[in-house]
Amino acid sequence: MNEKETKGADEVALFRFGVIADLAHRPPSEKGLYRRLFELADRDWQIPGTTRSRLAAETVRGWLKAYRKGGFDALKPKPRKDAGESRALPQEVADLLVSIKEEKPELSVQLVVKEALASKKVPAELPLASTTVHRLLTRHGLMHKVGKDVEGAGGTDRRRFAFQKAGELWMSDVMYGPSVTVAGKVRRKTYLIDFIDDATRVVPFAAFALAENTTAFLPVFKQAVMRRGVPKRLFVDNGAAYRSHHLSLVCAKLGATLIHARAYQPESKGKIERWHRTVRMQLLPTLSEGDTSSLDALNRRLWAYIESEYHQAPHRGLDGETPLDRWAKSADEVRYLGSDVDLDQLFLSEATRKVQKDRTVSLNGVVYEVDASLVGATVTLRFDPTLKGRSVQVWLSGRKVQEAKVVDAYANCFVKRDRPSRTLSTSDAPPPPPAGLKLSELSKQSDDDKEGR
Repeated sequence: MNEKETKGADEVALFRFGVIADLAHRPPSEKGLYRRLFELADRDWQIPGTTRSRLAAETVRGWLKAYRKGGFDALKPKPRKDAGESRALPQEVADLLVSIKEEKPELSVQLVVKEALASKKVPAELPLASTTVHRLLTRHGLMHKVGKDVEGAGGTDRRRFAFQKAGELWMSDVMYGPSVTVAGKVRRKTYLIDFIDDATRVVPFAAFALAENTTAFLPVFKQAVMRRGVPKRLFVDNGAAYRSHHLSLVCAKLGATLIHARAYQPESKGKIERWHRTVRMQLLPTLSEGDTSSLDALNRRLWAYIESEYHQAPHRGLDGETPLDRWAKSADEVRYLGSDVDLDQLFLSEATRKVQKDRTVSLNGVVYEVDASLVGATVTLRFDPTLKGRSVQVWLSGRKVQEAKVVDAYANCFVKRDRPSRTLSTSDAPPPPPAGLKLSELSKQSDDDKEGR
């Protein structure tokens, strides 16, 4: 262990001792230990080497047990037995292993590894441990026994499903993308937000974004609806971005049923997982420096690939048809929005606020001014969170009342307040102060006063 590793181990041990210090000298038979453990676990901690801030009660108990047995040194992290070896598989190798297992589900883990090595696509220095590959395939839902597609382990129903008509079900998920240059100098991580039609494998729309929240997701969803109509069902992950009230509200207004995947069951999203694997294997390795020079450049490259390559290529899951050919055959029931529907309005965010006595409401740290007649009323604010300097609509009882404006504190200095009514009327600004006399004029006036005496 080198000096840097020794220092890091000491830092971890000091942190662990700081957690258990109050418990270290308690008699083992003294009551109340578990209550104290759960109190410690309920606190936020600055844990060295990780962004986590919480500890498990059993983890703290394990540290206490180790300290009583071996002292301070027992609190140091144990060195890895596989030091110098990579425990994480590169994404391209993981995709290769999953692809082999999908194409030949009857292969055992050892045979999957053997076929991957024979492809010459695995670096010679990379170990492929059977346990590591088994975990990977299990995580992708590929380790159930052949012939057990209908009933999985534990009696869980894992039947394959496929809709017949375009627009019956869209899937959506997020994939980590490459870094891009932002503002001409800063490199930022990107996230691919996308949709895939279950029946045709058409990608209604996809875009890289700088975040994976609801604010980033909704503009992509809006573009997908504009291009390929409204899906009957939208199947999404369980993340916070998909659990937002705003997304539920938008889907309800569109008439689309929002469905959330069950946690820890990635096989239910197999089609979009395979699309992501296609992007990683076919698009990302071909990106040039210019493609990642900005977010717009990256998205132009992405959409060119989707339209000119992916949509035009025969798809194994479509019996050799291309996604666009299958869409043309099965899109007769897709529902497109009419010209009377204002899609921009439909996708606006909403927030409820009570108008204060000074006729203002606050939204994301910005104070807006509304009509004085709304003082005390609870109003709905509708706005586009992606626009800077956005306008905010004020709605009351299902009716748009006005556009709120940012408070101008200086202008309010010259507002005449009519009482006892709550209406405001502007008055003219006070006249400028009179100009002062020049020194020469002041002397002349003094001489005139003397002559007049």
